[in-house]
Amino acid sequence: MRIGLVLEGSYPYVSGGVSSWTQTLIEAMPEVSFEIISIQPTEKRPEDMKYALPANVSGITHLYLTDVGERAKGRLKWGAEDEQNVSDWLMLKSPNRQALRLLGKEVPSSQAFFASEFFWRNVKAAYAEEMNGGSFIDYFWMWQSMYTPILRVLHQPLPKVDLVHSVSTGYAGVVASYMKETQGIPFILTEHGIYSREREEEILQSYWIPAPYKPRWVRFFHHLSREAYNAADEIITLFERNREYQEWIGAPSEKTKIIANGIADRQIQATVDRTEHDFFQIGAIVRLVPIKDLKTMIYAAKILQERHRLFKLTIMGPLDEDEEYAEECRLLIEQSGLTDYVELVGKVDVQAYLPTFDLLLLTSISEGQPLAILEGMAAGIPWVATDVGACSELLYGREDDPFGPAGFIVPPVHPEAVADKVEWMMDYPQERMRFGKNGRERVRQYYRLQQVVDRYKAIYETRREQYGGHRV
Repeated sequence: MRIGLVLEGSYPYVSGGVSSWTQTLIEAMPEVSFEIISIQPTEKRPEDMKYALPANVSGITHLYLTDVGERAKGRLKWGAEDEQNVSDWLMLKSPNRQALRLLGKEVPSSQAFFASEFFWRNVKAAYAEEMNGGSFIDYFWMWQSMYTPILRVLHQPLPKVDLVHSVSTGYAGVVASYMKETQGIPFILTEHGIYSREREEEILQSYWIPAPYKPRWVRFFHHLSREAYNAADEIITLFERNREYQEWIGAPSEKTKIIANGIADRQIQATVDRTEHDFFQIGAIVRLVPIKDLKTMIYAAKILQERHRLFKLTIMGPLDEDEEYAEECRLLIEQSGLTDYVELVGKVDVQAYLPTFDLLLLTSISEGQPLAILEGMAAGIPWVATDVGACSELLYGREDDPFGPAGFIVPPVHPEAVADKVEWMMDYPQERMRFGKNGRERVRQYYRLQQVVDRYKAIYETRREQYGGHRV
């Protein structure tokens, strides 16, 4: 079986939770062939890869979002029904895979599409309907910016596969929906974070999108998610709160299911062999990017220093994904007088570092179900983490969970709350050890990698048989 794995802005060029999950899934199924379909804003080279591709990766198909400046060629030749289908899709009225087929197969070039009387007519109708009061010229260019990436991903060559598995909605979901429509194959969707909500947060905080046009951008990304939800055979996410968000956006409840992340058995330690040291050791497994809010962690460290606590905070993670932010963090450590307390060690072997830690920290402002938390729990280390994504579910357990807390949850962007809980962990070592044990038992019971792999294998096989078995 050959599976097309569609990823947007992540594996194999960006480190992080989604990429680690992807690498683990591929390695756990050596009998399956995977073709990576990587959607990227700009051209990538082999030396840009952050992961060594497993032997069962057949290749990488790159899809780029930016316009190549092609010349207008050909004309649209649609009948009234086709025009209505595409018009409804552009107006964000409802999902419609037939419209995607027309945009992919029947548009001779993106420039011909944008120069057409059909496109002009739809822009004018939408502008009149929305009555947002902004400049019509700006509105026209917004439409072109909005639909250029859609046409780009649909007009580039796509591989033939037996099943397509998208790891987000958005442009990846559009590609997977189109492949299902044009190749007659099953489509599996896994969302770690809720793509449209993440884009919504970015749009509302952005300064480069004029305020009158923000509502349409938000509706656009929700529209892309509904398209993927409508086309997918299975809609999977990592935890219950995300599943509820998916249903709220438009996912049919009968398609949704939860498959949590998992940890390999070898990482679930029976006992914890801690390295002895004279001060409290705190670790952070995190990419140095703004969404991880490292600055709150550094401010919390400053509070601990001012309270005369002896500690060392080791922040592990690549420094090159947002070099400007990493430099800001480095300067903040230096200017706060914390160079003896906080260290940025870059990308390291996390498993080798874990035995040195008494506690782990996560101060993100947005998460899905962090693999880092599961790795730390599997090693028997307690956590202090922010109330985002599935962090609370992981540390406190679901309703039917017999284990106790594995750490503390604090509000995002609240350094004092972080410092208070770290101090509590310093002062109550027996309770801290109990928290670590609770976390390890929870991972052993609910978050094992083999459970995850078995469920995905069953889904792949069931859907492959349903759609007619091997085709490639």
